[in-house]
Amino acid sequence: MLDKHLLPDTGPSLRPDHADAPTLGELRHDAESCTRCDLYRNATHLVFGEGSETAEVVLVGEQPGDKEDLSGRPFVGPAGRLLDQCLDEAGVDRDLCYVTNAVKHFKYQMRGKKRLHSRPNAGEVQRCAWWLGAELELLKPRLVVALGATAVSSLLGSKVRVMRDRGSILHPPGQLDILVTIHPSALLRIREADEKERSRQAFVQDLKKIRSFLRH
Repeated sequence: MLDKHLLPDTGPSLRPDHADAPTLGELRHDAESCTRCDLYRNATHLVFGEGSETAEVVLVGEQPGDKEDLSGRPFVGPAGRLLDQCLDEAGVDRDLCYVTNAVKHFKYQMRGKKRLHSRPNAGEVQRCAWWLGAELELLKPRLVVALGATAVSSLLGSKVRVMRDRGSILHPPGQLDILVTIHPSALLRIREADEKERSRQAFVQDLKKIRSFLRH
């Protein structure tokens, strides 16, 4: 039996105030000129969502990384490759999913010649919810997977905690079902081999709930 809770609130991306476009293509075109926060100033590309327009599952991450910023595509870097592997182990076909991020521009700080990830703040997440909310409205998936704290905040607000609530499928009133889990980049930061493998297997178990949910 899947764990489903009734939540009293939603995050900014599930509120009615968001962009309006008749298709994902037109929504992406509108987002290309976004200046709702300052992140666009230093980003190479806007990184919009990608995948089937009839996807039953939407995977929501935090923001593009360095590889995604350079290519203009979501989840193509190390975390994206790891996500692919874990979805495959969980029996979930990524080609049947739509992948996107809570924030569409890469936020980083320079360290020497390297661009290091910098976590988006609450204001940036709220402003970019304008686009994520519209993506979800157009897609109308059966299940949304919140990968990590920034995605959880955008979708479910501040009352949900990733490590406390991971593996749960939550249902805000009148909204989509949302599976809470970690972002795959968290696994890449674990150095000890045994701990990394345990954490990877736990992530795969979370992702297996996608397949179980879709069967119901």
